[in-house]
Amino acid sequence: MVPTLPPRTLKIESPFPWRPAILALALLGLSTIIWPRPNAQWVVPTSNRPGEIAPLAMSGGDPHIRALMRTISASEANDSSPYTLLYGGTHVEDLSGHPDRCLPIVAGPNVGNCTTAAGRYQFINTTWAEKAKAYHPKPQTMLMWRNYSFEPIYQDQVVYTWLQDSQAWGLDIPQALENGQLQPVLKRLSGTWTSLGYGIEDNVVTPQLANIYQRLLAEELAASS
Repeated sequence: MVPTLPPRTLKIESPFPWRPAILALALLGLSTIIWPRPNAQWVVPTSNRPGEIAPLAMSGGDPHIRALMRTISASEANDSSPYTLLYGGTHVEDLSGHPDRCLPIVAGPNVGNCTTAAGRYQFINTTWAEKAKAYHPKPQTMLMWRNYSFEPIYQDQVVYTWLQDSQAWGLDIPQALENGQLQPVLKRLSGTWTSLGYGIEDNVVTPQLANIYQRLLAEELAASS
């Protein structure tokens, strides 16, 4: 048997007594990076009138792209509070990261599977991870397991920057919209947002998208001027 020695108390006088204070301040600063802000600080634009498409959380930008983003959400997340919307119509409060809830699909070609679609643009978890890494304006923290913030303004900014990336789409979307070529744009986007008229999951809003876009474009142009 190995004999157990009594514990010894060893006292070391540090030549740098200010180190604990610096460590405490460093940990305090790190905590502001790791933990998200309370939900109460988030601004979630909503619509209150039937048929109204909620405004974007982000400000500024090309009115044509802004109108397109609102048109996408009119078809994909037709709800008075689209930023918190999950597939099936339920909502979440925590937007510190993608909700990542796989909910059963009850209709359409994928019935029987589940989907993690969430937010104004119904991002599934893997697509959000990929596009946020490429376009999210807020850098990832040193903790690699932390999700990119899914707050409304970041949902908008990721999609806005993505839609401007002609290499990602093989199409200069801003220029096409400027030239009045909405349908080629919707066709190109239908592989991602499948209810835009050329995908596999049209809905009751799909036939109205061209008119919706023109109405929203007029709103965005008026607001920008």
